[in-house]
Amino acid sequence: MSRIATPSVQSATGATAEVYAQIRKAAGSVPNTFAAIGAHGPAALKAVLQAEAVLASGGLTRQDQETIKLLVSEVTGCDYCVAAHSMLGKMAGLKPEALKQVRTGQSTGDAKRDALARFVRTLVETRGTIAESEFASIKAAGYSDAQLVDISLAIALVIFTNTFNRINDTELDFPAVA
Repeated sequence: MSRIATPSVQSATGATAEVYAQIRKAAGSVPNTFAAIGAHGPAALKAVLQAEAVLASGGLTRQDQETIKLLVSEVTGCDYCVAAHSMLGKMAGLKPEALKQVRTGQSTGDAKRDALARFVRTLVETRGTIAESEFASIKAAGYSDAQLVDISLAIALVIFTNTFNRINDTELDFPAVA
């Protein structure tokens, strides 16, 4: 059970109800993490959704975005986000085996995806300190400077939800990942 008491989504009013309606319209339901964030910080949830819209309009594919979010969630140990981004990764067209390979640091057989995964893992594990060779490697894989901005934004967004879910011990409402 989650640590932070979250009123039912149906009882929300004001700014919280508005942001929940936006999520319901886009996703069909309000995931537990968004329900908890919105109940106590509707402006924070709105900011996350706005940043997600910026990311969606950027230069990364949906598969790239989910690769980043899944990998960061795995490295930070957020079971909730691993489950969510495994499901979203499948919806984006990533095969279950590729999702597992991303999580475990194995090759997916897709050189560009593997370069992205290595780069993101290095960024997270070194707290953003990378060697020139790491920078050269991601550029050689075909990622542009604008995409490096998007990679940074994706990492920042998922670290926010990872951190909140670790604080809250948010109850899973996605299929658990073994």
